[in-house]
Amino acid sequence: MEEKEEHFIEGAVASHNDSKLFDDDDRLKRTGTVWTTSSHIITAVVGSGVLSLAWAIAQLGWVIGPSVMLFFSLITWYTSSLLAECYRIGDPHSGKRNYTFMEAVHTILGGFNDTLCGIVQYSNLYGTAIGYTIAAAISMMAIKRSGCFHSSGGKDGCHISSNPYMISFGVIQIFFSQIPDFHKMWWLSIVAAIMSFTYSLIGLGLAIAKVAENGSFKGSLTGVTIGMVTEAQKVWGVFQALGNIAFAYSYSQILIEIQDTIKNPPSEVKTMKQATRISIGVTTIFYMLCGGMGYAAFGDTSPGNLLTGFGFYNPYWLIDIANAAIVIHLVGAYQVYAQPLFAFVEKIMIKRWPKINKEYIVTIPGFHPYHLNLFRLIWRTIFVITTTVISMLIPFFNDVLGLIGAVGFWPLTVYFPVEMYIKQKKIPKWNYKWICMQTLSVICFVVSVVATVGSVASIVLDLKKYKPFTTDY
Repeated sequence: MEEKEEHFIEGAVASHNDSKLFDDDDRLKRTGTVWTTSSHIITAVVGSGVLSLAWAIAQLGWVIGPSVMLFFSLITWYTSSLLAECYRIGDPHSGKRNYTFMEAVHTILGGFNDTLCGIVQYSNLYGTAIGYTIAAAISMMAIKRSGCFHSSGGKDGCHISSNPYMISFGVIQIFFSQIPDFHKMWWLSIVAAIMSFTYSLIGLGLAIAKVAENGSFKGSLTGVTIGMVTEAQKVWGVFQALGNIAFAYSYSQILIEIQDTIKNPPSEVKTMKQATRISIGVTTIFYMLCGGMGYAAFGDTSPGNLLTGFGFYNPYWLIDIANAAIVIHLVGAYQVYAQPLFAFVEKIMIKRWPKINKEYIVTIPGFHPYHLNLFRLIWRTIFVITTTVISMLIPFFNDVLGLIGAVGFWPLTVYFPVEMYIKQKKIPKWNYKWICMQTLSVICFVVSVVATVGSVASIVLDLKKYKPFTTDY
């Protein structure tokens, strides 16, 4: 411990003497560029949500579906540009830095906004962990069912329970949750990013092959018709689709953290805005292709999860590779979203009870000694157990994704960035720009409420025909 403190002091002194090694806040020189920043954003945005886009377009049809995706991409790009302006207070080159989304809200808005941001952001992270547990279990089961279908020639229904797979994923997460912090899990993030592109590209390739096999594009201008579903189901489906698309674009809660990796000069905000344009553009094209080709392949019967709804039986080995890639990606993605929540809770608890921050060195043959913290072990294990149990209680992939996207979209993607930008730039009330920004916020609030209602209604409908802990697929 003494060596660490001495190193820190030496670093602080060196920072004043050698600006080549340290930035203006005495932290090691940041090295991020437009391309590294773009890759971070694409990695954060392109996740399992891409697999539900064909189903979302099926609810909306060929006209409204792509239009809604374009709408969300433009909103995300615009509000991300506003949020990028909030990384520094005052001067964009030398103003005080905000290192996290919540810190920016606290510094610029303060008061109740700080509390509201914490509740929404960390609830969103917790909900995402639940959604990823469900998604991973469904993909594991899809591999098992794929083998069953292949061996039985499609004669066996191959119904299996989801519980063992959710528990298995939970056990894996208990192990990975003991990684102390973000800085120690860079390798897991890289593997997860590679996997996300692997399964997305396989899904896109299979959808294109299916369209070629069909000889035409399926689907309709208005999506799922009344008759295939009831009027109520159609309405709830449309509302829920909005939430699913919103979830697919959400990354604002980690934008400031990504911006904190960018080198200066040029100013971080300039680089971030350029990276946002590139990454949102690439993501939108990718989403349009995956969602559009998935809908073109299956039409109004598009599955809720493109790879696990058994729209594809063959080549079964390729589908198994894609589903294995999903599971590996979700192991890493779960940690990316859980680690900020772990850090937040641990910071509060250690501040209140300093004695719990005690580490024991455990020697592991062939590896570096592991620093075991009993509080971290117990609290993170409880966290994983609760997300696993809730996943077993509400194992509805589409519904959960829709709910998370809907609840988090307005406050995290629109409200806080807009309010912080207005205060940061001192835009006067009833000014034309102020009216336009507040109008946008109100419209997005309505979209968020509608999508939340749709997702809750879908969960209620699914629960009516469901018994806890007995879900089969």
